[in-house]
Amino acid sequence: MTPITITTDKVQLSFVDISQRLKQLNLPEIDWVVGIGSGGIVPASLIAHQLSKPLSLLSINYRAENNVPQHDAPKLLTSAPVLPETGRILLVDDVSVSGQTMALAKSLLHQQDVVTLVLKGSADYVVFPEISTCVHWPWKNE
Repeated sequence: MTPITITTDKVQLSFVDISQRLKQLNLPEIDWVVGIGSGGIVPASLIAHQLSKPLSLLSINYRAENNVPQHDAPKLLTSAPVLPETGRILLVDDVSVSGQTMALAKSLLHQQDVVTLVLKGSADYVVFPEISTCVHWPWKNE
């Protein structure tokens, strides 16, 4: 595995780093992947591709690009995707710190069996549990 590089105040992760970690996860059987947009779109896409599972997106906004909350609470920006009534959903976001966005997303998927995954933070599955600082995601223009 490629070593993780830390520069100034952000950890540098590559697509290869992320993809390798995702492949190493021992996830339960899932039927559908739901990515929380915008930060969870790329990781959810990678997982859906690796697992050959369908992908839906849930557009929720809470924080601005500078990571500062821009609303009092997370806001659903579009309608929730229509998903099968049964089966296990893997709900994916890039980061979960306060858990507010994940909680809103789970409440919208209340009829399904939901398992959560984040790249960093708190969830049922955390891809990089050793990272506690800011991350430079390879899909962000920073």
